[in-house]
Amino acid sequence: MAEFLDEDAKQSIDNAKDLVVDSLAETMDLYGVTRSAGTLYGTMYFEGDMTLDEMRDQLGMSKPSMSTGVKKLQDFNVVKKTFRKGQRKHTYVAERDFFRFFANFFSYKWEREVDMNLEAIRTAQNQLADIIASENLSAEVIQEAQETYDILEQSKPYYYWLQRLAAMVKSGEIFDIIPFYPMNDEEDYGTGEQR
Repeated sequence: MAEFLDEDAKQSIDNAKDLVVDSLAETMDLYGVTRSAGTLYGTMYFEGDMTLDEMRDQLGMSKPSMSTGVKKLQDFNVVKKTFRKGQRKHTYVAERDFFRFFANFFSYKWEREVDMNLEAIRTAQNQLADIIASENLSAEVIQEAQETYDILEQSKPYYYWLQRLAAMVKSGEIFDIIPFYPMNDEEDYGTGEQR
């Protein structure tokens, strides 16, 4: 009888893990990471260090697909390569500290957004500056170039702000401004105030 109860409990544990893995995969999908990479992360989150073969056996994914997903997760610094004593195969482990995950994942995304968009703005403004400085163009074309240049200039403060936010998140300084602490069931999670 105890085996039957243990088996039911084991099934419930597996179902609970699957719910969270699915939720993590969905969340990562919202932020532009493939659902399969999110599933890999969620699986490693619960299982600890795993080889690519173990991931393949557990998830039924192809080894190249898993390798690509793990590489992407490593790029975000939310999965690390590890080694098991006495084993030659690489193992990988997911970051379990969600505050560190947040800092690594989002600072990477925001830095990429800033770099990509500021570079595009710089290039566009250089082209527009050449048009504005031209003496061979109509006033109408020069005015349009100037208006476009000004619109781009007005977007820069957002990217500089995002750059500072990413640096604060990466360094952990953001947690001094918005500290994290355990809340009880009586607190409102949005404000931290008692209900």
